[in-house]
Amino acid sequence: MATIREVADKAGVSVATVSRAINNSGYVGKEAKSKIMRAIKELDYKPNEVARSLYQKTSKMIGLLLPDIANPFFPLIAKGVEDVAQEKGYMVLLGNVEGDSYREQKYIDFFSQYNISGVLSASSESQSFNNGIPIVFLDRVKDRESFFVTVDHFKGGQLAAKTILKSHPRKILLMVGPRHVDVAVDRLQGAESILSESQMDYVLFETGTYQADEAEKTAVKLLDNFDDVDSIIANNDIFALAIIKEALKRGIKVPGDIQIIGYDNTPFSSFMNPQLTTIAQPGYEIGYEASNILFKIIDKETVHQSILLEPYVIERESLRKVGK
Repeated sequence: MATIREVADKAGVSVATVSRAINNSGYVGKEAKSKIMRAIKELDYKPNEVARSLYQKTSKMIGLLLPDIANPFFPLIAKGVEDVAQEKGYMVLLGNVEGDSYREQKYIDFFSQYNISGVLSASSESQSFNNGIPIVFLDRVKDRESFFVTVDHFKGGQLAAKTILKSHPRKILLMVGPRHVDVAVDRLQGAESILSESQMDYVLFETGTYQADEAEKTAVKLLDNFDDVDSIIANNDIFALAIIKEALKRGIKVPGDIQIIGYDNTPFSSFMNPQLTTIAQPGYEIGYEASNILFKIIDKETVHQSILLEPYVIERESLRKVGK
């Protein structure tokens, strides 16, 4: 790879002049700049972005913190983020937190050291960066005074309960995600508000996690201990699909013996047989809209609003048909 020294030699100027030209950090004459740009093109010179970020105290990079990239919902968010970043000429540094606060802090320290321009976080632990790096929250929001893009998860919980009630349940099991995650509490409260009104018999099953690697063990535990329920409101699609897989392995018919509704509308929810009825939250739009907000902040544009998106029902085959 060509160096900045080689560019300077070819253009017949000093290294400092080349640095000023490519960083827009001082005056460079029109003729000198033209020679520098021609030399850069001929040598196919690529500036060292790390060195540039250290010099300018900023970079053409943003950070993205996700709770669990094994869950196919979060790559949808990442795609939305990546598409906007590419439009803006930025690269995305991904931090896969996996619910580990120590691991998250390591990513935060790394982002700060490399002078990233901003952070998008779907972690329930992230709050702020001490050095003033702007942050926008994705989906999981603790501080409503922050900038964020999320979904109305209370309504999502209500939709899940209303949808399963239409399919004549006898006894419902309501799966509860980790209670320290605000969206899990919102979904729980939304679902319970509907189930309580209906006077339907239901039980709670605490999973304590959304992590994909716990789904199969959770499905076994659930079916081992709750053989009297015929309807399940799952806390996400991964857990719902794991339950369907385990139920079919045991000869339990879905939806005949047990019906189930998921949450997220991940790509795999339509691949299962039976296909999964689910509450859709628009992952790509979450990432895309949050990125737009972040870049407005980076560009020092006025940002007034955060965004609350609407969930909706995708009806497929994992619920009994009305009237049956």
